[in-house]
Amino acid sequence: MSITAINVRNQFRGTVKEIIEGPVVSEVDVLTPGGLIVTSVITTRSIKDLDLAVGREVVALVKSTEVSIATL
Repeated sequence: MSITAINVRNQFRGTVKEIIEGPVVSEVDVLTPGGLIVTSVITTRSIKDLDLAVGREVVALVKSTEVSIATL
């Protein structure tokens, strides 16, 4: 599935600034080019499945109260 196939209008490109890993859920801070930090709480398994790491370029997809992360 491509990013364009996702029905989320609020998308923020950025770079992973910090990952705080927990046993089940983790926090991912994404720094946008404008200096905004978007924080997502996702499963730790998703961190591994998306191969997220500090410095990785991602897109933060914001829908309602949820922030999803997609790799580029």
